Amino acid sequence: MSHLPGTGSLSRGRRAASVTAGVAIVLGTALVLLPLFLVLHYLITNGIGAIDAALFTQLPRPPGQAGGGVVHAIAGSGVLLLLASLLGVSVGVATGIVLAEYHHHPLAAPVRLMADVLTGVPAIVTGLVVYGVLVLAMGRFSALSGGVALGCIMIPYVVRATEEVLRLVPRDVREAGAALGLPRWRVTISVVLPGAASGILTGVILAVARVAGEAAPLLFTAFGNQFWNRGLDQPISALPLVIYTNSISPYPEGHRLAFAASLLLVGLVTAATLLSRLALRRHHP
Repeated sequence: MSHLPGTGSLSRGRRAASVTAGVAIVLGTALVLLPLFLVLHYLITNGIGAIDAALFTQLPRPPGQAGGGVVHAIAGSGVLLLLASLLGVSVGVATGIVLAEYHHHPLAAPVRLMADVLTGVPAIVTGLVVYGVLVLAMGRFSALSGGVALGCIMIPYVVRATEEVLRLVPRDVREAGAALGLPRWRVTISVVLPGAASGILTGVILAVARVAGEAAPLLFTAFGNQFWNRGLDQPISALPLVIYTNSISPYPEGHRLAFAASLLLVGLVTAATLLSRLALRRHHP
């Protein structure tokens, strides 16, 4: 069977273009992943030897002394993230519902724009604002002000995630609820939200992972503490603060704890991200 003139050269040209594109994609992917692997390799190399039982059970020793752990910072991060979630999830989900279900309201567009703007605001600016509004009013650094700062950072991410997920719920579901005589708010609470729960949870987990490593706003609000926190109105430690303070320490033991806390924080963030991916995959098989 004869071929048209030039068909062979055209086929070879397409194969060459395909191979070139494939090589470019592989190289581009490698360039994107290379910094990530370098960071992980550096943290694992320097931090894996510092992971021991004392890290999770003991308070830090005085500067320069060997041993000690960051159990107070692990507990402090948990407290701060819980406080942040109480604010960020409640306000973020409620705002996302309004933007998705009442998108024709005159305030919907300005609120959406504000959420987009807040997403790009540096975390240190948020910490400075909370310092001026809350810390100065209370007269002290506290876990409460740190939680509020992290919660404010979470809000725009939860808002956008909630709005986008709710828009994926078919309109037929809302119309079916309305056909049963249910008011709009009841349809949203009882029908729409359960159908989008997995997607909203994914957005919340990603928002928590986003703020878990923030140190800048905590310097102005939570401040840090070398001992157990004794109340929400007192300074509190967190893993990002331990990493910051120990990384600038002149003692090798401080550097050891900084690497260990860094590796632990990266592991927690990675676990939260994988959990969100699994939840999203279950929601959209």
